[in-house]
Amino acid sequence: MDIPRKGAARTRLIRRIILLAIVAIAVPLITLGLRRMQPAAQSVEFSTLWPDTVKRGPMIRNVRGLGKLVPEDVLWIPATADGRVERIYVQPGQQVKADTVILELTNPDLQNQMVAAEYDWKAAQANYDNLQVTLESQRLTQEAVVTKAQSDYHEARLQAEADTELGKLGLKPALQVQLSQVTAANLSSQQKIEKQRLDINADSVKAQLAAQKVLVDQKKAAYELQKSHVEELKVRAGTDGVLLQLGAGTPTGGATTATNVTTLEEGQKVIAGAILAKVADTRKLKAELQIAETQAKDIQFGLEASVDTRNGIIPGKVMRIDPAPVNGTVAVDVKLTGALPPGARPDLSVDGTIDLERIPDVLYMGRPVFGQEGSTVTLFKIDPDGNGAIRVQVKLGRASVTAIEILEGLRVGDRVILSDMSAYDGQNRIRFN
Repeated sequence: MDIPRKGAARTRLIRRIILLAIVAIAVPLITLGLRRMQPAAQSVEFSTLWPDTVKRGPMIRNVRGLGKLVPEDVLWIPATADGRVERIYVQPGQQVKADTVILELTNPDLQNQMVAAEYDWKAAQANYDNLQVTLESQRLTQEAVVTKAQSDYHEARLQAEADTELGKLGLKPALQVQLSQVTAANLSSQQKIEKQRLDINADSVKAQLAAQKVLVDQKKAAYELQKSHVEELKVRAGTDGVLLQLGAGTPTGGATTATNVTTLEEGQKVIAGAILAKVADTRKLKAELQIAETQAKDIQFGLEASVDTRNGIIPGKVMRIDPAPVNGTVAVDVKLTGALPPGARPDLSVDGTIDLERIPDVLYMGRPVFGQEGSTVTLFKIDPDGNGAIRVQVKLGRASVTAIEILEGLRVGDRVILSDMSAYDGQNRIRFN
């Protein structure tokens, strides 16, 4: 038979109390330990990252912007008179010379006015020639009168001298001698008067011919003017270069580029002053860059720049800064100082960089994907053994296109990850595969 032991129930109770106390103490400790444990570092493929090393030395501060090549010299050709497009000889994109006829207009009114002006000029010229002949005839007539007057005077003078001698000898009456002398004196005066008339006639001839010549020149100038208007119906390029555009409007479909645009057609009527063509000298191109408004504040005239045409890099200098931003960007014109590479043409897309300043000694690194000038960012700093990286806070200073100044948080030789790490925002540490 079973014999009950004394104190067994009490022993079991004490054991249960001890177990419960151990459990009560162990559970909070385990929970606290688990909370304090670091989560396992997430693995990242190192080959997908963009690392860089912190350096100290000179840094070129610059800004970058996209843009296009545009001609420095552009010639807009307007219509000088109303007309109708008779024929188009050159299409946009073709090379032209200064005397190349781009298109031809017709205007019957101008043709009629030119013919009428030509007839007026020829009529005035004929009147001038006729007047010249008439005046020459009058001059010859007057010369004949002068010659006869001189001949009569010489004859009368000789007669008077002969009569005087005969009178002295008593062979001529004194009265007849006096009459001969008076006749000679009268003819002397007469020949002097006719001579004066001849001189005055010469001055009159010059005055009349000069007046008629002015009228002829006036009619000729009017004809030349009308002729030039007709000649201008043959619209010429006016400069060596490339025809960029026919007409002034935008082509159907909403395109906004001004290159290779044709809005003129044969048979179309145009009015005086309407733009007929746009010609550019492609030997002189400049880069028109669009710089972010926040980066354009430090750009000054004359700063060095470089323009990448994808077929070569051309040096240049800032020549113009648009005073007003448009859609958050500022237009900056760069004058190209180097030779144009093959294929350079108007409206070619380019990438330009403008050097703002050269900082002689600064702590810097490559510019991270997210990191603006004067901001504080968090980056992953690579461990010395290269097996992982830890998140650190970095204060940034002045920035350029590819580099940025470090004010706090990193030292020379530190390696950091510059690529986009937003997928690991919840991680303070990562490890590399």
